[in-house]
Amino acid sequence: MSFDPVQMLINAGAIPSDSFGPSSRYRGLALALYQASPEAPPQAFVRRRFIPQRRDIAIAAEHIVQAGERPDLLAAQTLGDPELYWRLADANAVNAPHELTDALGARLLIPLPAGF
Repeated sequence: MSFDPVQMLINAGAIPSDSFGPSSRYRGLALALYQASPEAPPQAFVRRRFIPQRRDIAIAAEHIVQAGERPDLLAAQTLGDPELYWRLADANAVNAPHELTDALGARLLIPLPAGF
């Protein structure tokens, strides 16, 4: 039986078992190692995150983009946390968050907060 002090600290709650914060789009995703060759050091990466289909995202409201708005500010205003901008991006099927607020007058779908 091997002794792993890091795993002991994780089990004791001294080190978080999840590498990402509660607002992260990567929370709960597994980490994996990639090794290009036997001589190369392994590289850690986050496993793939599948974006939900729009039909599977419950929508709370619509919002019309105004001048000066940013995805993080919209997320803070509508979802209560600026780090949840990615939920707005998922609900509106955009890859880059800045696309949410690039066009004035655009209609954005605002998803229900998680857990509803």
